[in-house]
Amino acid sequence: MLPSPLLAAAFSKTAAAAFSNTAAAATATRRAATAAASIAAHRLLLPVRTPIHNPSAPSSLIPRRHFGHMPLEERTAPLAPLPPLGRNIAVAVGEGGVDGEGPALVVVSFYRFADFPDHAAFRRPLKELCEELRVSGGIILAPEGINGSICGTPAAVDKVLNFIQEDNRLNGLRMIQSPLTPEDEAIHHGHTSQSPVGAGDDAPFRWDHVRVKLKKEIVTFGDPGVMPTKMVGKYVKPKDWNALISDPDTIVIDVRNMYEIRIGKFKRAVDPCTNSFREFPTWVDDQFELVESDPQESGANNDNGAGQPAQGLNASKSKQLPRVAMYCTGGIRCEKASSFLLSKGFKEVYHLEGGILKYLEEIPKAESLWEGECFVFDKRVSVEHGLAQGTHKLCYGCKQPVSDEDMESPEWEYGVSCPYCFATKSEEEKERARARQRQFETWGVIGGPDKGRSPNRLDSKDAGEAKQLSNSTSVELCN
Repeated sequence: MLPSPLLAAAFSKTAAAAFSNTAAAATATRRAATAAASIAAHRLLLPVRTPIHNPSAPSSLIPRRHFGHMPLEERTAPLAPLPPLGRNIAVAVGEGGVDGEGPALVVVSFYRFADFPDHAAFRRPLKELCEELRVSGGIILAPEGINGSICGTPAAVDKVLNFIQEDNRLNGLRMIQSPLTPEDEAIHHGHTSQSPVGAGDDAPFRWDHVRVKLKKEIVTFGDPGVMPTKMVGKYVKPKDWNALISDPDTIVIDVRNMYEIRIGKFKRAVDPCTNSFREFPTWVDDQFELVESDPQESGANNDNGAGQPAQGLNASKSKQLPRVAMYCTGGIRCEKASSFLLSKGFKEVYHLEGGILKYLEEIPKAESLWEGECFVFDKRVSVEHGLAQGTHKLCYGCKQPVSDEDMESPEWEYGVSCPYCFATKSEEEKERARARQRQFETWGVIGGPDKGRSPNRLDSKDAGEAKQLSNSTSVELCN
């Protein structure tokens, strides 16, 4: 039986509408996929401008890129696995993408103390390699070694770490690998205009580019006599840490700053109440009476004050200095702190190998003596057991961590202030912060599209670069 003309017409309209909706959805899907592919191609396959070698140019003007390491052409060959002291992150994470938008990423924190007087010459080749491989983050070079945190694809990060360790003095980096959130990956691949750390170009370890800085110390302590390359405390594995700090004869010291300890610490840990690592030596001298007392009579061996802000650690006046167990975020500050204590006459100085991060990675929460979250110096702000993303955010007015409860305070204003800095900021400072935040919300960068620089100066700079590129191209063609 044939359908009536009315039913046939209705059926035709319904089918046409369904087909139209299906076609529209398919078109939208194709456009989204094309856009994602274009972004990934633009971000990951962007051609890199390399210096042009001119044989006729004076040798002093020829760019030196590799600082005694293998040439760029050879770096494309397969690299040897990282040494046992490090972790070969190239095989730790697969190359699969997040939602098909790009390769998976890893973030690796690393450091090594070494005699490195020519560190400045290492800056340029290291920065260029990171830029070529689209590895981002922050690296500090100093006469005492290297310290950094970088983000990129596993293969790219592996190449950078191998390149660093080609220098025998830096071989054997201490490394900690952490996972990334999908938001972090989107930022790295350029799929979002959101700032990695919000307002403020001076925040540490931004993900959108790499910084390689030259400093006097890889971690600021302020005492040039402290040399971890000469002596350092005894490393304690995370699996052995609980037994050590549970001993009532062990004084547990958190060598981090107050704002870090405020959101998490180990049980029984003493808080030195320092605002910077530079204050730690003074706290030790005062607390254990090491300045004015006879070294043979100074010290403490009591178990009072554990778990309290630094008070009464030297009450017993025993002849021997106490056993000390210290910890920090990743272990680097403990290297210097333990070396300092040994130089002051302490005999038993232990520190957590790999720091809090390694402990949280390896020790199950059910067995853990850690309380709270661990502050980290990057966009994650804080991490929990298993190195999972924490709940704290960052106040861009003072760079301190804030909780959900803190953000309910009337003193909280995004990008401007929080309960910990509101009273210390003048109205003028707050208004400048508001203006900075408006710039970021409008342009995506601080200072507007020109980042505070004169457009005329930018135009002249671009013209100069274009002329230089043109001349380089002419020289290349002539050769």
